[in-house]
Amino acid sequence: MRRILRTAGRAALDYALPPRCPGCGVIVGEDRQFCLTCWSSLHFLDGPACARCSIPLPTALPGVVVECGACMADAPPFDGAPAAVAYGPVARTVALRLKYGRRTGHARLMAQLMARPLAGLGEGGAGEAMLLVPVPLHRWRLWSRGFNQAALVADALARLTGAAHDPHLLVRARATAMLRGKGRRERERIVAGAFALAPDARARAAGRHLVLIDDVHASGATLRAAARALRRSGAARISALSWARVVPDALMTSNIFDFASLDSDIDAERIG
Repeated sequence: MRRILRTAGRAALDYALPPRCPGCGVIVGEDRQFCLTCWSSLHFLDGPACARCSIPLPTALPGVVVECGACMADAPPFDGAPAAVAYGPVARTVALRLKYGRRTGHARLMAQLMARPLAGLGEGGAGEAMLLVPVPLHRWRLWSRGFNQAALVADALARLTGAAHDPHLLVRARATAMLRGKGRRERERIVAGAFALAPDARARAAGRHLVLIDDVHASGATLRAAARALRRSGAARISALSWARVVPDALMTSNIFDFASLDSDIDAERIG
């Protein structure tokens, strides 16, 4: 009887508030389901990539381990930083509706598509226990918004995959200036020292594979600063995982690229 009532209640709710595509808002068949147009426009980042930062390298041979020129010149403090999809209109809309529209259900949608690259981060490892660590907000931003979108995604990923989740291992030590319009070196300077470990972080993280979770990977300044802080935890390995990643158009014709011109409202808002 209870099951019948739940089914009837769901049908009534769907009639009054039908599920809608998280990208464009048209009515779809199920919750957290894209319409065909939005789904077709998503660019999944599952092809050849840099072994260090996971930036797509379309000209690399599948299965061949290579690093991009940027990582060879200045290696980031993490081993792999994949994203589910390339940053574009639909991916941006989903992230913004979670962050500003309080569509917290979008965190589960993002986690569903991030589960596959998360599994890839565990391949070839030495068997270290994985621990998901969301990129934290400063307390003033957290109080004004009411939630940290990265923590919601990390929690959804933990529930979906069974991976452990620690939303308090890393803290935002200070508020920082906006990154919009800044070059790469200036962004790095702004976020330097912005993150710190919780007092008992070493006991919780030593010997584990820490995976930073964020919504959007733009210049990478935030993830690099957070990873540097995590290096002091005694972790065996540090990776990063995002919902969407900004991929320069020039990358399609060259493996040499410059992030200095990237202006991401999402990355800028995160750092502000």
